[in-house]
Formats: sequence, structure tokens, C-alpha cells
Amino acid sequence: MQFREKSKKRVTINITSLIDVLFLLLIFFMVSSTFLERPGMKLDLPKASRKETVRMKGYTLFVTPDEKLFLNENAVDLNNLGNQLQKIASEIEEDGLVLHADETVHYGLVVEVMDIIKKSGIKKMVVATEVKEE
Repeated sequence: MQFREKSKKRVTINITSLIDVLFLLLIFFMVSSTFLERPGMKLDLPKASRKETVRMKGYTLFVTPDEKLFLNENAVDLNNLGNQLQKIASEIEEDGLVLHADETVHYGLVVEVMDIIKKSGIKKMVVATEVKEE
């Protein structure tokens, strides 16, 4: 007597709909999440390896080692800097403002001056640097 073995059916789970649901959840969380944007300033700093010099005419703001401010050889108070820059913002727009800060000046003061420049409506600012010899 011969018995035939019953062929076993393989059980398969269709996970296509599960993958669809996972992708929908992923998209939902990506869209609904919030991203924190830290305040900051965008600057195009000149590269130190290039030895090309650019002559700019117009206004220059100097920050001396003893933290005094000069706008084209005229002494300016930090509290009054914003008003001075707003008065000349239309003249500065084409040429830009060059910022010369001594390397010994505190970083916080330079950032504060840059923030005042940004708030006064000046869109073009160049930070002056020196090329270091290797």
C-alpha cells in the first residue's frame, strides 16, 4: 500500500502593505517634525592660502586692541554705531563695509559689532585678514 504524502503548503506573509504603512509613518514624522535653526551670520571669509588682494573703496570699520571703534578714522561709540551705519547704509550698499578687527580683540565684541552691522541694513560686509606665511 502506498500512501501519498500530502504536499505541505508554504505559509507566506505578504508584507507589502506593512512596508507601505512604515513608509507613510516615516513620511509623516519627517514632515511633522520641527527643525531648530540657530541664529547666526553668513560670512564669506577670504581664504588664507590665496595671496590675491582686493582693494575696496568706501567705508572701513576698525576695532583696535583696546576695543575702540573707528569708522574711517572717526571714533565711534559701540552704542552709537548702529545709528551711524544706518545713516550711511545707502552709500555702503554697492561697495560694502570692510571690518578690520585685531586678533587680540575678544570674540564676543567682534560678533556684537557684526550683529549691529547686520541690523543696520548693510548686506555686504568683508572681514579683512592677513595671509600667514608658511
